[in-house]
Amino acid sequence: MKNTQIHTIKPFFNKDSQILILGSFPSVKSREQNFYYAHPQNRFWRVLSAVFSQNLPNSVEEKKLFLTRHKIALFDSIQSCEIAGSSDASIQKVVPNDIKSLIKQTNITRIYTNGKKSAKIYDKFIFPQTSIKAISLPSTSPANATISLEKLIKAYEILLN
Repeated sequence: MKNTQIHTIKPFFNKDSQILILGSFPSVKSREQNFYYAHPQNRFWRVLSAVFSQNLPNSVEEKKLFLTRHKIALFDSIQSCEIAGSSDASIQKVVPNDIKSLIKQTNITRIYTNGKKSAKIYDKFIFPQTSIKAISLPSTSPANATISLEKLIKAYEILLN
């Protein structure tokens, strides 16, 4: 069953952020824990720790320090939508987040989307406002089981450029 959900997790960024990674909409687990990529099966943190050759951050505080150290901002493309559970495939009635004002508060020059849904939302609603082309990366979600951890790490190595 679909419910209208409103994004309640604040964007994570500071004025030094240079890279923005946009998901689509927080999973149920992330909404419960009030931080990004909180589902234990989501490979986001494992991928980033491998790409940057760092220990896996576990607590929200460790994750924030990790992101700050690497000048990475996190947010989602969608401010509100109808969604069944955590399924991107079920998303409808999208209201996009205001990414433009976030960018104005930072040094962000590169934007990456985590998954096809986020890329689609970004290209349709957000790119016309920012004029920054986003690079679409494969989803780290457990629902994207067709792509191995090794392939995800390889794809996300673009963050090092």
